Amino acid sequence: MTRLFSTLMVSVSLLMSGAALAGSHGGAMKDDKKKEEMKAACMKADAKMDDKMKADCKAMMDKK
Repeated sequence: MTRLFSTLMVSVSLLMSGAALAGSHGGAMKDDKKKEEMKAACMKADAKMDDKMKADCKAMMDKK
């Protein structure tokens, strides 16, 4: 019974550490909706935009 319990605990520990490792290396999900909103905002560029927004728009347009 003790051997079964310790085997179960070891396997649960390995499973959890493996899941944590995979989750940490998975990276962030891509946010395509945010990019589309940013492109739309850049297309409607007006004089009210601040310098940071202008720089972000210019960088995004230059990537193409």
